[in-house]
Amino acid sequence: MAAPTTDERLRRWRLVLGGEAGEGTGRTLRGRDAAMDGALAALYRGTPDEGARAGRGARRGAGLGGSAPQVARWLGDIREYFPSTVVQLMQQDAISRLGLERLLLEPEMLEAVEPDVHLVGTLLSLKHALPETTRETARAVVGKVVADLERRLADRTRATVGGALDRSAKVNRPRHRDIDWDRTIRANLKSYLPEHGTVVPERLVGYARARRAVRKDVILCVDQSGSMAPSVVHAAVFGAVLSSMRTLDTRLVVFDTSVVDLTEQLTDPVDVLFATRLGGGTDINRALAYCQSRITRPSETVVVLISDLYEGGIRDGMLKRVAAMKAAGVQFVALLALSDEGAPAYDHAHAAALASLGAPAFACTPDAFPEIMAAAIEKRPIPLPGRGA
Repeated sequence: MAAPTTDERLRRWRLVLGGEAGEGTGRTLRGRDAAMDGALAALYRGTPDEGARAGRGARRGAGLGGSAPQVARWLGDIREYFPSTVVQLMQQDAISRLGLERLLLEPEMLEAVEPDVHLVGTLLSLKHALPETTRETARAVVGKVVADLERRLADRTRATVGGALDRSAKVNRPRHRDIDWDRTIRANLKSYLPEHGTVVPERLVGYARARRAVRKDVILCVDQSGSMAPSVVHAAVFGAVLSSMRTLDTRLVVFDTSVVDLTEQLTDPVDVLFATRLGGGTDINRALAYCQSRITRPSETVVVLISDLYEGGIRDGMLKRVAAMKAAGVQFVALLALSDEGAPAYDHAHAAALASLGAPAFACTPDAFPEIMAAAIEKRPIPLPGRGA
């Protein structure tokens, strides 16, 4: 791409700096640039109590005010001027900076917003306050985000996890196309013939053909405290995808200070999300106690704890349960977050304690989750972010 001209650089700096006295560019914004500047000003220079007009032609310092029609116009403006990723970020900032949650209780507002995972989290936290006229619109917004996530993640998850399930069932008399050549060579190194530079395999190791019988049990144990909202959304989608695989028996458990088993609702992740209760305290020990009581085949079970590890229950009890599950043969994975954001705030002491038990705790993006599940199913080292497989 060609380097921007001096004029273009001044234009960009003028939009960044906002045009207060002394901003130094000497540039006056007109037309579309002025409208973009007004939309930015309404959010980043305003306060909830300022009632001046936002959006087209607004001056920096305008604010969004408290009017739902006014905010709806502003939402329309930012969707016109900025790409969807920027729109989603500005919506998040408007909700957190200007306290616009109350306006999301109106159907007209919900129809104007750009749906994303963070908006779903906000709606779920407000669901008990939603008036009857808004509930169907809110459900449609949540459904759209869930459908988008399923389209992006479902096929890859089924392919990756399904392949791991097939590979985890080894046979010693495989068909030629099912031979695992890496493991076969390692198993027959003693038969290496140096004069011929080859290995004569006495035992073949291969993959079993896919069967319909359940081969692995998966328990997703998800912290539903307020800070975990994006993780809850992604966990619901992954839970639904995994539960659709006949060779997996998938259980979804959500918790705060109480524990709720949502396994029966996994056929519809939107139902799962509306059954959650974002906010409240955290009792990881109690949640793990419930999960532990549901384990019937420890050596064939994968437990994924998704939590920032801020334990409000019994810390030593939590660690003892993890140690007991691992000693019994359970594959235990702790995810500090399951979201597109970077490393979250989390309890470092608890994360270190889990790592000392052989259960490293780390944040995971949705795109990385299928490979993490595949590694756990195959009982191979978990691929930590930035370290490869």
